[in-house]
Amino acid sequence: MSVSAAPTKTRGNLVADMVAGLTTGVANIPDALALAILAGANPVQGLYALMAGTPLAAIFGSSAFMNVSATSALAIAAGMALTGYTGDAHATAIATLTLLTGLIMLLAGLLKLGRLLRFVANSVVIGFLTGVSINVILSQLGDFTGFLSEYSNKVIKAIDTVLHLGQIDPQTTAIGALTVAVILLVDRTRLRNFSLLAGMVAGSAALIVLSATGAAGWTEVQQVKDIAVIPTSLPLPKLPDFKLVPALLLDAMVLAIIGLVQGAGVSKTYANPDGDYPNPSRDFTGQGAANIGAGLLQGMPIGGAIASTALNISAGAKSRWANIFSGLLVGVAVLLFSRAVSLVAMPAMAGLLIVAGYHSIKNERIKDVWAIGWSGRVVMLVTLTLTLAIPLQLAVFLGVLLSIFVHFFVTSSDEVRVMQRIPNPDGTVTEGPVPAELPSNAVTLLQIYGNMTFAGAETLESLLPSPKTAERPVVILRLRAQEGIGSSFIGVLERYAQQLKAHGGTLMVAGVNPKVKGQLDRTGTASEILGAENVFVSSTTLGASTRDAYAAAERWLQERVESQDAT
Repeated sequence: MSVSAAPTKTRGNLVADMVAGLTTGVANIPDALALAILAGANPVQGLYALMAGTPLAAIFGSSAFMNVSATSALAIAAGMALTGYTGDAHATAIATLTLLTGLIMLLAGLLKLGRLLRFVANSVVIGFLTGVSINVILSQLGDFTGFLSEYSNKVIKAIDTVLHLGQIDPQTTAIGALTVAVILLVDRTRLRNFSLLAGMVAGSAALIVLSATGAAGWTEVQQVKDIAVIPTSLPLPKLPDFKLVPALLLDAMVLAIIGLVQGAGVSKTYANPDGDYPNPSRDFTGQGAANIGAGLLQGMPIGGAIASTALNISAGAKSRWANIFSGLLVGVAVLLFSRAVSLVAMPAMAGLLIVAGYHSIKNERIKDVWAIGWSGRVVMLVTLTLTLAIPLQLAVFLGVLLSIFVHFFVTSSDEVRVMQRIPNPDGTVTEGPVPAELPSNAVTLLQIYGNMTFAGAETLESLLPSPKTAERPVVILRLRAQEGIGSSFIGVLERYAQQLKAHGGTLMVAGVNPKVKGQLDRTGTASEILGAENVFVSSTTLGASTRDAYAAAERWLQERVESQDAT
């Protein structure tokens, strides 16, 4: 594991990083408390994760600005994974889950698996994250209204709540509504970076004051102390419960996938101070180190957070030191304000998460996917529906499979095109559509575009002109753009060559790079199907192999015509 080079610490940069770290740290505290509750954990476990994980990610990751902290997707996934665990057992289980997630992330980074992210379709990511955001909003309706539905699915819970509006608790709802109102109000001011904190404090303070008056109903509104015991000291490092590893390993893999995809999206958005974009694999390593550290200190899973990263940069961060300072600030807050955490109102937390969930729905990115075309729309909507309808762990795996399917469908089918190239007397070339039928006693030069693996090869076969009505047709397939071919393409070559031979013609290939030439040789295609003399290898001179093939095709055709005339 490599450590990122420390930035140059000028006095100006150090002060700027301290200010940015203070801003981000304070803003992350209420979010971490709320997301820990969303995960079913003790609220301070969210702070433990920030205190240990955020600095470690800054030290070991590639991104100088990415803030690794609690995210709604990881929180809700962790909560679903640990259903059935309560109390101390839950605290141990989530720490074990966090550590396992970190180890998987670290392994992915060391194996340089960042390149695999290109297989994850953007439409899948947008659909998944939008579904998670909606799930976050719906999951908080119980704490926000005081009505606890008996159903487990969050969409059905929301419908059940609407059908039982008469059973909601007005005092609980009032505190939640006050929190939301304060957040939205402060969002319109210069203090918008602290709007979540302001809303949480306002809602909780209002409950404390109203409860002190003895007014009916206010003492029944839940506070954090009603659901968790808040420690007043810093945690000591603690090994996980290794007996839980078999039960949690699959869930840890799911969380690792979620965290890595989210983190990659963040790091691709913001360049480092030197102008280069971060290395995804190095960021995997950084997030892995962060979760290992968080797990050892009994924290919850964390990952790259787009909103916190944007805040870090807008607050004036100059280097990775801003995130280091941010984590240190959270550690100080744990020591000084743990007792205050127990007084936070649960509906205030719910209101905070509802606003955060709404803000995390990226309408512009949804519009971008929608504008691209029907395939992106369908994939996004399917992923969104899966995220809302089935357990998140299963939705993630199905989303990954859908991404792989989309990748091969698009690269192997949609992009495949065939164009005819016609040489002109002045040396130029005219490109036009492919004829449905091949002409007799003529050379037809075809340029192939697209990926020739899987469905792409079959698509190509359906686009090739038919030789059924032709005599002695000669076809040259130009493969200049092909970096590699699959066995499906070999089958297409074999079948098309046989069709041409059946009508007295032949098939040639030009623009063949050394890799493709090796594939043709190893499969016997060059010698047994095409003939070695009909394979023209590309050179550094563009068009040279195609001109050679065209000249050879004309000679071949002339020889056949002269031979027939002689008989």
